[in-house]
Amino acid sequence: MILFEFHQKVLFKHCDPAGIVFFPRYFEMINDCIEAFFDQGLNVPFHDLHREGALPTAQIQTQFPAPSRHGDQLIFQLQINRVGNSSATYTMTARCGNGGRLTCSATLVHIDADGRPEAWPDTIRWKLGSFMGEAA
Repeated sequence: MILFEFHQKVLFKHCDPAGIVFFPRYFEMINDCIEAFFDQGLNVPFHDLHREGALPTAQIQTQFPAPSRHGDQLIFQLQINRVGNSSATYTMTARCGNGGRLTCSATLVHIDADGRPEAWPDTIRWKLGSFMGEAA
């Protein structure tokens, strides 16, 4: 199984007045990891996917087992679970040292310019499948 890894230092802008990550900022970090995954992991620039369509999140479920604080070094890991005709389901975790900070499962949908689901191009489908440990 191949995992994509993304490193994120918790910055002041991520934190609330109590000095912990404000939970909506985690969703920005999740999206940053997705964008890096397409750019670096799949060699498919995320902005290219958005020239004639988009890649919205259709479903997301997230747990936050422990808080993250300003200065923490988070390591996000992404694994593709399933590749459908126009969707992909993934699991993502974030940790700091040995401590879990976030677990997430979500579904992305490849859509056309009119907002309708559109089949993945074969090359992207194959690359997504490589992060499952098998071709999709």
